[in-house]
Amino acid sequence: MNSNKVIGFFSGFPDRRFTDEIARRLKKELAVRGRIVFITACPEDYQQNDEDSAGMHGMFSEYGIGFDRFCVIDHRTQAADAQRWAREADCFFLMGGGSCAEQMQLMRERGVLEIVREGPGMVLGVSAGSMNMGKTTVDIWESLEPYEGLGFADITMIGHFSYDDTERLRLMKAVSMERVVCAMEDESAIFIKGGKIEIIGVIHRIEKGIIGPFTEEDVRL
Repeated sequence: MNSNKVIGFFSGFPDRRFTDEIARRLKKELAVRGRIVFITACPEDYQQNDEDSAGMHGMFSEYGIGFDRFCVIDHRTQAADAQRWAREADCFFLMGGGSCAEQMQLMRERGVLEIVREGPGMVLGVSAGSMNMGKTTVDIWESLEPYEGLGFADITMIGHFSYDDTERLRLMKAVSMERVVCAMEDESAIFIKGGKIEIIGVIHRIEKGIIGPFTEEDVRL
């Protein structure tokens, strides 16, 4: 992977806006903003994809870091178009709200997975999209069986951590019996660039059912 490639893991933004701290980091790294490519986790929900990609682009625009062009890859997108957009992308945003496995399959089918992984564009992910960015993905709502993710960091990330969400917490603890879980609260982030790791917000480490703090040292590259 390009050592200067910027990676950003997000859990979620319930208020549909970046925190000021996350926005400052994005602004620092996004000097060039020609095209952002959103990649859905709901390949056939076209109306939702259009609304969500426009809404997420609006999150950038709110802080003065909008892009000249934005598009969304879903089942409407021809492979040739998807690959052309991917090669032009200054930033990829892997969307959430759907199936991790379907998002990975979409990237393979449209021939953009290796461009996302190896190309120079920044890669950001939220929720399901962020889960696919680790070395190992476990989609707790589909199956507790792990599969290979994009591998930007050797972590197994699961988003939307909350002590109040008892079913999610139960499933996170079940996964943690086999592997350490990076359990991100909403409005948190992990940024990686040039081997340097920055954590923003609150992230938990769950191992063998025990919850503790997740730190930069827990991110293996």
